[in-house]
Amino acid sequence: MTSNEQRAALQRKIWDIANNVRGAVDGWDFKQYVLGTLFYRFISENFIDYITGGDASVAYAAMADDDENIEAAKDDAIKTKGYFIYPSQLFANVAASANTNESLNTDLANIFKAIEASANGYPSELDIKGLFADFDTTSNRLGNTVKDKNSRLAAVLKGVAELDFGGFDASHIDLFGDAYEYLISNYAANAGKSGGEFFTPQQVSKLIAQLAMHGQTSINKIYDPACGSGSLLLQAKKQFDAHLIEDGFFGQEINHTTYNLARMNMFLHNVNYDKFNIQLGNTLEEPHFADERPFDAIVSNPPYSVKWIGSDDPTLINDERFAPAGVLAPKSKADFAFVLHALNYLSAKGRAAIVCFPGIFYRGGAEQKIRQYLVDNNYVESVISLAPNLFFGTSIAVNILVLAKNKKDTTTQFIDGSGLFKKEANNNVLLDSHIEQIMAVFDSKANVDHFARSISLEQVAASDYNLSVGSYVEGKDTREVVDIAKLNAKLKNTVAKIDQLRKDIDAIVAEIEGEDFEA
Repeated sequence: MTSNEQRAALQRKIWDIANNVRGAVDGWDFKQYVLGTLFYRFISENFIDYITGGDASVAYAAMADDDENIEAAKDDAIKTKGYFIYPSQLFANVAASANTNESLNTDLANIFKAIEASANGYPSELDIKGLFADFDTTSNRLGNTVKDKNSRLAAVLKGVAELDFGGFDASHIDLFGDAYEYLISNYAANAGKSGGEFFTPQQVSKLIAQLAMHGQTSINKIYDPACGSGSLLLQAKKQFDAHLIEDGFFGQEINHTTYNLARMNMFLHNVNYDKFNIQLGNTLEEPHFADERPFDAIVSNPPYSVKWIGSDDPTLINDERFAPAGVLAPKSKADFAFVLHALNYLSAKGRAAIVCFPGIFYRGGAEQKIRQYLVDNNYVESVISLAPNLFFGTSIAVNILVLAKNKKDTTTQFIDGSGLFKKEANNNVLLDSHIEQIMAVFDSKANVDHFARSISLEQVAASDYNLSVGSYVEGKDTREVVDIAKLNAKLKNTVAKIDQLRKDIDAIVAEIEGEDFEA
């Protein structure tokens, strides 16, 4: 098999494991156990690779926990990797005896606590703390009795242990990361609306990452103010490994479970603890990273039209993120609050690419005033409409808003990508060729009939600051062109035939009636 076929086979196997082991438990509820087990195996093997220097002849897993060499290496290991795992705590050793371990659920709970506690007092403490919080080994979701819980936990451990990732090298790490992303995407696809709130489909993530980092040979750091499981941040890493992301990856997430998934996702993609900073909390009301500003690249898929405190908090109108626009986003629709937050965090040379609900681009009131602020200050580089049904849990045809503070002219580009998709199962998908089409015209800023137009600031202002793509890019007329002259000639010919047919029928009837009379 090719490497892609091997990857696909591995992904099918891990999804089969996830479904077979969960039994009657809802897949969405069971995801933490499969994802957490995969993470546990990864950090165990990653730690072995570090502690042995990649020397396969050093059997770290067979060593005693109290070996003096282990204690001597502990401090440096935690400073480097961010955590410490003793031999007895390694995934491989726990999985090997899982079927016969009558205290498996409590042993796992203690191991997870110990791994997290190993970082206490070190720079990595906050990055490691609570990583396994959602891996509840006492939950009734695993079964009503300890025996049932242990049986299901053992099945998950054994299933993940049997996955063949190969030797621990760069390709091995990629397989782990891809398997994790594959699991998350499948859980999201099967979870309806709630799944779409924490995962951006990989191809859309790829487009957003390319838009945000287009033309930059290096960036200081990348930021996602509503980072979900971290897929957008990591897609930037995947697309731009050649770029120097000097100070790493930053994100904030309001949901505790998803916040843990994002941190695990960073580790699984070999982003060390000192190269990422994911924080828990409400970005609009309690923003982190104000001291880390500005960011050269910002990517985001914030929740659509979510409610927020808005004008109920009178201090927000003076908040430096929102004050320049002179108005707050509506309390029932926080979309532009996320946009203004991102703009405030953006560097003078950077770009922000944000997925937006289409209504914010044409509605009146406060949203129109915010659009006016963005356009008059020349921050809107492009608005790109996408095809419907690209996201999990919603069929909405969303837009991508691209903001920049270093535009070379005062035009705004509108790109109609609504026809770029391939139908697959229940969703539409963007192909690499579609992304290439969008990026090519985004780069050239060329006007292309029925696809892209650049509009002057004055024209946008004259249109009441409407930023809806359909207002500026004329859709292609797919109706059949009818030649009226030919159609009339055809109708005339048809009418003549009908008249002749009637005459022939009348003649036949008359002849029959004549024969009947003679008889």
